[in-house]
Amino acid sequence: MPSGPAERGRGLPHKGNSYGTGPRPTRVFGDVQRLTPAGRAPLWIRAAGFVLLLVHLTAIWWFTLRPASVPWVDGTNLEPLQTIRAKVSEGGWAAVRGIGGPFALLAPAGVVLPMLGGRLHVAPVGSFVRTVFAGSMLGLVVELLRTGVPGQVGNVDAVLLGTAGVAVLHLAVVPTVRAVLRRRESGAPNPVRTESQGETPRFSGVGVAP
Repeated sequence: MPSGPAERGRGLPHKGNSYGTGPRPTRVFGDVQRLTPAGRAPLWIRAAGFVLLLVHLTAIWWFTLRPASVPWVDGTNLEPLQTIRAKVSEGGWAAVRGIGGPFALLAPAGVVLPMLGGRLHVAPVGSFVRTVFAGSMLGLVVELLRTGVPGQVGNVDAVLLGTAGVAVLHLAVVPTVRAVLRRRESGAPNPVRTESQGETPRFSGVGVAP
């Protein structure tokens, strides 16, 4: 048995404090990658979709729902394709402006709405139908609101052209971007934390009690 404090202390290993002579055990943690839930786009894409939606709605209000000071305006058009035929017959810049303006006004919704949903694994046809339907409803609401704005008139052809813009931009952008994000998701590592132990510490000055 140890006969004194010194001998008793010799039989106890130090626990890696500042008074110990041996190295402290270390732990090395691997990088932890935070992944979004399976089948969902990264959070920054959905956040960007929300911001872009606000910008898009602001642009729609600016171009269509502000009072306009004009001496004369046409009446509300409820006959499909009437305005389109009239603009085509005019030709030139008037046709480009009269058809391209309503076409481009709602087109960003074809990309912004899927960004808000953030789903990667979804049937392309179903996504296309839902996006086009939502875009057409947005255009219909805008044209109904225009009937109550001074200097603005509703036009059913604007709804048709805006819906076509939503459809074209959706088909041109969304399937390709979703395919790229799915490939990145399939190649991403699992979010598992790994830790490795260092070399087993050795303590000097440790004796064995007699």
